[in-house]
Amino acid sequence: MKETNLKNRLAPSPSPHPPPLTPHPTALVIFAKAPIPGEVKTRLCPPLTPDEAATLHGSFVLDMLERTKLAVAKLQLPFHRYLACAPSSGLVFFKIMEERHGVRLLDQVGEDLGQRLHHTCVDLFAKGYKHVILVGTDVPTLPLSVYQEAFAMLSRSDVVLGPALDGGYYLIGLTKSAEQLFTGVPWSTDQVLAVTQHKAKALGLSVEITTAWRDVDTIADLQWLITECREDNRKPKQDRTFSIRTAGALQLLADRLKTR
Repeated sequence: MKETNLKNRLAPSPSPHPPPLTPHPTALVIFAKAPIPGEVKTRLCPPLTPDEAATLHGSFVLDMLERTKLAVAKLQLPFHRYLACAPSSGLVFFKIMEERHGVRLLDQVGEDLGQRLHHTCVDLFAKGYKHVILVGTDVPTLPLSVYQEAFAMLSRSDVVLGPALDGGYYLIGLTKSAEQLFTGVPWSTDQVLAVTQHKAKALGLSVEITTAWRDVDTIADLQWLITECREDNRKPKQDRTFSIRTAGALQLLADRLKTR
């Protein structure tokens, strides 16, 4: 997918640059890959094409930016929002996100997911944040209340985890750096959550668990999301969770999957 196409197809209306940093206790970080065909949502291909998977992923990134912005504004949460970018924050896609969503950009640094998560935490704690919450992009309908729950939990516990239904986690929050939580973890398996909880216990860290949610990794997950979207479309417009953009993408994919 060309960057010019991404700009036209994925970017919503402009919003101001990020305001200057003022003291805030919490950094909320969205971990995102650029929507490059063949490099994102590869477990959905086939039956999706690399272009389709990239477009869907790009819509998810936008969903998370929009919903976290809404969480901050609607729930008045004291968050500074960051977008942790891969492969580089210098890509046009991420620069557009910075410009139009008022989000600050970070580069993901490290050889694997664990290293990238850890280095991001170290960087943000060094900036003076008291809490760091990291969330993925595969939960585009995550309730806003989860961010409120995670923030409240970090006021009394060392670690908060948002469990995914596949045995991983879609969110982790910390009150201090803990590299051991991210080393020796069997990423992309159903043991990620359990191993992380065990490591936290061994380190003497208190842990709380927030709402379980389903992320979108497999075709079965995508089919579930399509069904959820159909149900959501029956609600009044003001009560819908899915963005118009993602709802349209899912309907198009549902139609195409019928012939594959």
